[in-house]
Amino acid sequence: MTKYSFIVFHQEVATFLSKVQELGMVDITRENKAVDAHSREMFDLTGRYAVSIKSLSALKESLAEVTASELPVNSTSSPEETLLLAEKLMENRELWSADEKSLLREREEALPWGQFNLNDIKKIEELGFTLHFYAISETNFNEDWDKEHILQIISRDKGKCYFAILVPKNQELNFKYSEIKFPSLSYDLIDRKIDELRSRIATNNSQLAALTAKISDLESGMAKVKATLDLYLAGTSSVKEAEGSIAVMTGFAPVEHKEELSAFFGSTDVYFIEEEAVIEDNPPIKLKNTFFTRLFEPIGELYMLPKYGELDLTPYFAPFYMLFFGLCLGDMGYGLILMIAGTIGKIKMPAMRGYMTLVQFLGLGSFIMPMLNGVFFGAKIGEVFPVPDAVKGFFFSDIKMFWFAIIFGLFQIVFARMVNAVDSMIRKGWQYGMHNIGWSIVVIWASLAYAGTMMPDLAVPAFVNYIGYLGLALIIFFSSTEGNIFSRMLKGTFALYDITGIFGDMLSYIRLFGLGTAGGILGMVVNSVAMNMSGIPYVGWFFTGLMLLIGHTAVLLLSSLGAFVHPMRLTFVEFYKNAGFGGGGKAFRPLAKNQ
Repeated sequence: MTKYSFIVFHQEVATFLSKVQELGMVDITRENKAVDAHSREMFDLTGRYAVSIKSLSALKESLAEVTASELPVNSTSSPEETLLLAEKLMENRELWSADEKSLLREREEALPWGQFNLNDIKKIEELGFTLHFYAISETNFNEDWDKEHILQIISRDKGKCYFAILVPKNQELNFKYSEIKFPSLSYDLIDRKIDELRSRIATNNSQLAALTAKISDLESGMAKVKATLDLYLAGTSSVKEAEGSIAVMTGFAPVEHKEELSAFFGSTDVYFIEEEAVIEDNPPIKLKNTFFTRLFEPIGELYMLPKYGELDLTPYFAPFYMLFFGLCLGDMGYGLILMIAGTIGKIKMPAMRGYMTLVQFLGLGSFIMPMLNGVFFGAKIGEVFPVPDAVKGFFFSDIKMFWFAIIFGLFQIVFARMVNAVDSMIRKGWQYGMHNIGWSIVVIWASLAYAGTMMPDLAVPAFVNYIGYLGLALIIFFSSTEGNIFSRMLKGTFALYDITGIFGDMLSYIRLFGLGTAGGILGMVVNSVAMNMSGIPYVGWFFTGLMLLIGHTAVLLLSSLGAFVHPMRLTFVEFYKNAGFGGGGKAFRPLAKNQ
């Protein structure tokens, strides 16, 4: 990155930043943003646009069959007018939907009492009587009560008896059941209210259906507000000097644009200083990767970006992630489905071409790795198809897959340590990478020693032990590069305790075997259940096919979730830790027009 420091007269700040925005190459530092009333208003407006766009997009499918009506806004209306209408219609929709539910509950409570007029009840009270209303279960109702009270049964509904008791006002009613609240409206009047409300809801929905065609107008309005806000914050966040008469700003841009930007800034009246960015400036990060590794950048960004000057680990974890995904998915058939889905997605959704290509590569990894044990849609090829014994011998058993997952994990740990060692030696000096080389040697040495105890036929040459001792010496003498020889040895000896961490990291890779095996077992269960359905007369083939389709789809979705998350955990914890990743960088965001 190239660092640019600008000194601009405050009257020219807006003009200068507008030109920089048109150029779209420079990230203007936005620390200490001035959030005043104007910027807060624009923040709120952006949020309102986002909420309306999300709400209309969610309703688009459900309102597809609704006839769109004419809107009070047209092509000449501003996005703000469209936004106000959208907010009003969405508010009506929520409010009236709640009102409808309330009226339906009120109607359900009033329905058993039939049609009535509250004026008639008032006339009875004027005659000196009081009405008491009850609703009790039919099993508790006593038909002889009408001999003791002036009782009238109104209705019997859903196992309840609704009745009223008439008593003189001055007479106390002793009745063992509690009185209920009588409805304030007759159900027929509530029906009229519901019909009227539903008519308003239908009109509102018609306008919402028409408004879904103007989502692009709202998106355009939001983009314009964001661009204005970005420009405003870039100007107001600049450090004011000389009593506000000048503004001092800092910007960063990729080195490849240096000549073009020098010519551009030189053509303006702005005073600028151009220099190479250093780590202390905390410049923004713009990753540079090949076609393949660029696909995995979104996965790395889920954790964090590297700091400026730190090694980008995306090219190093990308192949591992693809293969780990395949091990966790554990089925060649599912890998084939992902490759096909990715190919179709690239055709149908060109805007998501990068993500669909990533799906294709993950599918490729999911086709390659399950070839080790030969699982295809839950069935092992060696057990289903007539394969020669010589070919069957190439397929791994479950115990071999278990050890393969651990060995593969150890390989990644050693690889991460070596990446860390080489990077440290290049950036800091040869001695800073020696301890990681030592750890790599010790891990391989310990692995071979353990393998020798498990496999008597494995002959480990004697000189390997001397190489292991060399690795221990590198750890002891180079774990710390400061202090005298004795303090370094002491710190290095304490550093040997890290072997427990490496052992724990190694065990984490068992998840590769566990998830792959679990997915294979689930696929096998689906096949078994489907084959049992084939015995159903006449329609067995249909239920078998349906079970295979639904079952394997469910297993694919479930296994894909685990295959996506767990390799990510191995990358961000085990690999990043052993590779010495620090992170904490911020993304490069040039001041530019939103298209």
